[in-house]
Amino acid sequence: MPSTSTFADLGVPSDLVAVLTADQITIPTPIQAATLPDSLAGRDVLGRGRTGSGKTYAFGLPLVARLAAEGRRPAPKRPRALVLAPTRELASQIAATISPLAKAAGLSTTTVFGGVGQGPQVNALRNGVDVLIACPGRLEDLIQQGHCSLADVKVTVLDEADHMADLGFLPAVRRLLDQTPKDGQRMLFSATLDGAINVLVKRFLTNPAIHEADSAQSPVAKMDHHVLHVEREQRIPVLLDLVSAPGRTVVFTRTKHGAKALARQLNKNGVPAVDLHGNLSQGARTRNMEAFHSGQATTLVATDIAARGIHVDDVSLVVHADPPAEHKAYLHRSGRTARAGAAGTVVTLMTSEQRRDVSDLTRAAGIKPTTTRIAGSHHPVLLELAPGERSRPGGLELGPAPSAGGNGGGGGGGGRNRSKPAGSRSGAKAGAKASTGAGGAGGNRGKRSGAGGGATSSASGNASAGGGRNRSRGRSGGGAGGAGGASRGNGGGASSGGHSAASFSGRR
Repeated sequence: MPSTSTFADLGVPSDLVAVLTADQITIPTPIQAATLPDSLAGRDVLGRGRTGSGKTYAFGLPLVARLAAEGRRPAPKRPRALVLAPTRELASQIAATISPLAKAAGLSTTTVFGGVGQGPQVNALRNGVDVLIACPGRLEDLIQQGHCSLADVKVTVLDEADHMADLGFLPAVRRLLDQTPKDGQRMLFSATLDGAINVLVKRFLTNPAIHEADSAQSPVAKMDHHVLHVEREQRIPVLLDLVSAPGRTVVFTRTKHGAKALARQLNKNGVPAVDLHGNLSQGARTRNMEAFHSGQATTLVATDIAARGIHVDDVSLVVHADPPAEHKAYLHRSGRTARAGAAGTVVTLMTSEQRRDVSDLTRAAGIKPTTTRIAGSHHPVLLELAPGERSRPGGLELGPAPSAGGNGGGGGGGGRNRSKPAGSRSGAKAGAKASTGAGGAGGNRGKRSGAGGGATSSASGNASAGGGRNRSRGRSGGGAGGAGGASRGNGGGASSGGHSAASFSGRR
């Protein structure tokens, strides 16, 4: 690893160094110091570093530097650089990091992902884009429709490659990479490297420079891990005490229903909280993350959708309200704290029946947590883990998220409709057609009945209904009311059989 201590020493252009300095970023992280000399020289790079290690600047700086050095404008529909990300949250986070660098170099950026209308994305591509940050599914759709070509891509980046594999995106990734010029520069960054990722490396990277810094299995020195052995009925009181401490907290649940129910329970008890999970519209996700970034909400309750790529400064505590299913998820969840050299604490709530699972989980993650058996929320260890005076200033009552279709609610998630299996876009189309009143029910990409309530109509407050399987099968979707509907008196509540906050996450 280079012994240099500044970005300028590593070869980063002065205009980009100025952007970093303005943000008080002056010392490269280990993964940046290791990879930048090779990536700035134009080599293919394979970089492994844990979440929060600074991978976005590690590929963003050389990407912008190379495009700026070429000194030409992009052709319509033909981006000059491509960054592939597994989730829309990560794509937005990458864009927020790269955009200031690109602006300083006179370059344009845009993001492409599903869950929102494609019109603005199509217009941006038509006007010409230097750096395209995209999720594979929507990008393939736009290419098939003739709105985008990858023939001019000079630099291709695959971020969070292991998460791409976990989500089943690798076939789409291979198809997209096959459309980029073979002589272009390619960089692949991941927290873990397994067999599936090695296939991509062998196929698409040419003599790559391989660097590993802070692997996913190596624990963070400033991250303390604790397991609290509690009885089931004490989980809510213990959790309430932890999240009432000063600072930002991220709480993880296993299911989206559990995240929604727990956020509601925290707000009911005076803790300003927002949720983040797959049932939320893009508008609701953006609104909730902005509330957490700004400090309006002090607690984010999330499923594993937030375990990758979401960077929020000064998260002092991560709580696994539900222990994750496997060790990689534990490490990525825990990586929401102790970022960029800061200290952080990770707490796992464990019931007696979960002891073996948690033991296996931490062993596989290379973690040796401190385990404490506590009887309730007055145990002194809670003040040690989350120090400071407890405060519950009041829960949030966030209104409905902005809707791209005017005043209408989004379509409920439905696995099937009455006449035929739902196509990949039927749910989005149905939701888009509902401009007033209740949101439209429709299909989504899933194969099961959905539990999707969309955003409420700002005109009437009626919550959209969740579509389920067809009625002849005798099963209904789990239509949770859209955000804000209940506060206006017309919103639908959670369907029968919903998950109680006390159990966090029940069956999937």
